[in-house]
Amino acid sequence: QEQLVESGGGLVQPGGSLRLSCVGSGITFSNYVMSWYRQAPAKERELVASISRQTNYADSVTGRFTISRDDVNNRLYLQMNNVKPEDTAVYYCSARGIFREYWGQGTQVTVSS
Repeated sequence: QEQLVESGGGLVQPGGSLRLSCVGSGITFSNYVMSWYRQAPAKERELVASISRQTNYADSVTGRFTISRDDVNNRLYLQMNNVKPEDTAVYYCSARGIFREYWGQGTQVTVSS
């Protein structure tokens, strides 16, 4: 059964750092474009970063967040540095292939002092 599970969320102070992880089972990561999305309360889900043969970032996180992947171990990471209150959201891992897309259940990130 295909599954993505995120972890690493929590409460962090502004200016702090957090590392999110996503582990997949039943999915061969190398066949997919891997992405992190986020959804804040009362807002639409938005793309944060994606990685295939290159990386792409939302303007709001460029220079602060870094996406990386480990296809051998089916893991995806998001290193979040210098976080801001507006980064508060539920963060989702996504695996997008030619025919299917898989989503994790999300992990909550709260940036607050």
